[in-house]
Amino acid sequence: MSGGHRVITEFDVEATMRDGAVLRANVFRPDAEGPFPVILSRTPYDKNTPGDAGHGFDPLILARFGFIVVVQDVRGRYASEGAWETLEHEREDGYDSVEWAARLPGANGRVGMYGASYVGTTQWAAASMNPPSLKAIAPALTWKDMADGVIRRGGAVDLGLPAFWVLLQGFDYIARTSSPDEHPARFEQLVAAYDGLRSTGYWELPAVELPAAVRLGLPTASMSLDVSAAASYTDADFDGLDSDLAIAATSGWYDIAVQGTLDAFVAARSRGLDARLHVGPWTHQSPRDPVGERYFGMRSQRETFMVDYAESWFGRHLAWFSRHLGPAASVPLPERRVRIFVMGRNEWRDEDDWPLARARDERWFLHPDGTVAPDAPGGASRGASRGASRGVDGDVREFVYDPADPVPTVGGNTAWIPGHPAGPIDQAPVESRDDILVYTSAPLEADLEVTGRVRARLTVESSAPSTDWVARLCDVDEDGTSWNICDGIARVVAHADQVCEVEIDLWSTSNVFLAGHRIRVHVTSSSFPRWDRNLNTGDQAADTWERATQRVRHEGGASWLELPVVRN
Repeated sequence: MSGGHRVITEFDVEATMRDGAVLRANVFRPDAEGPFPVILSRTPYDKNTPGDAGHGFDPLILARFGFIVVVQDVRGRYASEGAWETLEHEREDGYDSVEWAARLPGANGRVGMYGASYVGTTQWAAASMNPPSLKAIAPALTWKDMADGVIRRGGAVDLGLPAFWVLLQGFDYIARTSSPDEHPARFEQLVAAYDGLRSTGYWELPAVELPAAVRLGLPTASMSLDVSAAASYTDADFDGLDSDLAIAATSGWYDIAVQGTLDAFVAARSRGLDARLHVGPWTHQSPRDPVGERYFGMRSQRETFMVDYAESWFGRHLAWFSRHLGPAASVPLPERRVRIFVMGRNEWRDEDDWPLARARDERWFLHPDGTVAPDAPGGASRGASRGASRGVDGDVREFVYDPADPVPTVGGNTAWIPGHPAGPIDQAPVESRDDILVYTSAPLEADLEVTGRVRARLTVESSAPSTDWVARLCDVDEDGTSWNICDGIARVVAHADQVCEVEIDLWSTSNVFLAGHRIRVHVTSSSFPRWDRNLNTGDQAADTWERATQRVRHEGGASWLELPVVRN
């Protein structure tokens, strides 16, 4: 099925913001009388390459289906005037751009928005201002809280993506802020800094300042930006959102923003908004098969038009936009709000809501012999209390964490970290190290579905006054390959050798551990360069570090993983 309109394209169409700044957009319109609904995308990545941040939306295709599509450079980027200060102007500029788009010739006055990552954030920013003409947004791969997976995670600095992103945005920044005769030398320095990330850039201290960007004179807001300030620029006040606003959120189980997407959907539903959710097995940068090193099949791909157009991601969104913005296509819209891809069984499933009401939390306990099981050491049951005994020396496992030799990042919810691909990757390279504890279950006698938010509670102690704890859930197949499913980190400040309980949020997933497979849990203290190295000194602004002896306690169910299990 395809749209039938011819398309007229207008370039550099100007919109004047409330302070006089002129932003420019490319406009794609059906070659017909209309009126037509409008779909707006606001990007810092150059409006002339709109597919890069559209995550599945092509403005030409949307225009052929009967939408006026506007792709605008945000303030201070590419063709738009002003100074770009990451996120700062997106609320007011978003409001003004929506209302300007609603008044374009041939528009019916109803506006939707689309786009992924930062382009999704511009949607939340605009929606938080409640522009009267904004009726629907479709944020994809977009966070709700920047302190949970973008610039921070569990108190640690999210180093891998922001370092790459700051340098990449430097090309347009240098072009706009320096003279042409300076460009060749400065661009060469920028390329060298990018190429050197893996060998030197990620290792430089203090990580939070990204020294490579400082030397180049680039804004480093995404690294050192105050978390509360970032939230004030972007996070939508769901209680204050217009009750007529419709939201269709998209993410992937290996996306850097999957939990933010899920949290935003839950918040929208609690507000009573018409919200939809679509989660595939994807990473932040790719919705295609294979994902990482794992194959999920043709149906797992976002652009599976040839299998079932109406059930494809694009088909569902086309029907959803049509419902809320005006008649543009006759594709039926499924009534169930949630569509998730269940890994392991490798199938799509429609649900009424998220989280799944039928999921039940079950604890799987870590044992000192390196196993993980539903029964706790010492005979405690699956429902062992949180006050269980913390253990004795015979129930302790330990390792030494050295910030000079951190555990490398292997797959996971990452994006664009040079040399470290995202998604499910064989964990053998890290499981053989001495600074990671591995816990493995017996082969499962029946399929076990885990769908929902995974958490860990560890009883630990460290010789350092501040250190990190990382927990990871893996699925070990019958061939022995250990596939990472989800993980998390917690930065802890405590007295040296103090026994404490650490809660780690591993975010959410949907995976069936098939009969014959085994559940595996990693416990370690680093995943670098995804997260910055804890220096074990209590001073992350310093350039010195210490080794730390890390201990995990087990007796009486002191350390466990909580799995949201769906039976039957």
